[in-house]
Amino acid sequence: MKPPADILRIGRRVLQMESDAVAALIDKLDDAFVAAVDLIYHCAGRVVVAGSGKSGQISRKIAGTLASTGTPALYLHPGDALHGDLGMVAASDVFLAVSNRGETEDLLGLMPSLEALQVPVVAILGKTDSSLGAAARIVLDAGVEREACPMDLAPTTSSTAALAMGDALAMALLDLRDFKPEDFARYHPGGTLGRNLLTTVASLMHAGADLPLVEAGSAMEQAIATITAKGLGITGVVDGTGRLVGAITDGDLRRAIQNGDDLRGAPVDRYMSAEPKHIGQSALAVTALAAMEDHAITALFVTADDDSGSPVGLVHIHDILRSGIRR
Repeated sequence: MKPPADILRIGRRVLQMESDAVAALIDKLDDAFVAAVDLIYHCAGRVVVAGSGKSGQISRKIAGTLASTGTPALYLHPGDALHGDLGMVAASDVFLAVSNRGETEDLLGLMPSLEALQVPVVAILGKTDSSLGAAARIVLDAGVEREACPMDLAPTTSSTAALAMGDALAMALLDLRDFKPEDFARYHPGGTLGRNLLTTVASLMHAGADLPLVEAGSAMEQAIATITAKGLGITGVVDGTGRLVGAITDGDLRRAIQNGDDLRGAPVDRYMSAEPKHIGQSALAVTALAAMEDHAITALFVTADDDSGSPVGLVHIHDILRSGIRR
């Protein structure tokens, strides 16, 4: 095995070469990039992304990024397209070809049919003066000086550059579509990402008969009974208009007892924490979790979105964590 210093040198050389190749693309963006974005933005159908070999793997990623950020897209293997799957492509689509050398036989074999179908072709190419470059309506230059492979053979720098160009397309389109986090969530309903972006406190909160509340001026016996009955370790205190003005936790009770206080007949106002932390009912659960962790509390009252300050629910940290929400 080589010395660690030699291994690190190789790894750093590869990363530097790929970083330089991506940075070089910045100056290659021109009117062709603008035209490609405009064509795809006004596309009534889908973006059909195609490539073979390593370019095929990059094509799959580009299609996935487009689809998840508001631009309908799919990957089509050019070999399969030559044998019937071209039926997936319609005149309303845009065909995005990805190739390093621009001489991929399967892709070239599709060009006459795509022209007959009047499907415009955009190509991300390592060599713009190629057969695919001549056939495409719009060509995006993703060429690199050499591969990071010491033999200049294995697709490394070139595939990284093509992927970066695809990301640039997708993000320009995302911006044009004014794509928002809630839009992103619609395409990512599974996993932590989807849960964080879709789950509101309203869907997790304890409400109605389960909401622990007492009125200001009530005796502490009532607060203790409410905390015990609801089992959430807290009760809110509301004034005569129903506005949340305080909260009493089981911790407050323990501290009062440890101090030797006689709670019998004492008003809740004496022991409540004024202006307790709360959150609006349309807020995301992940926002509530962040607030609880930042303030070292385990529950938040949920107030109506009408600025009345009226509590409509209570969300507990355990409910959020059980739902799979994580910061």
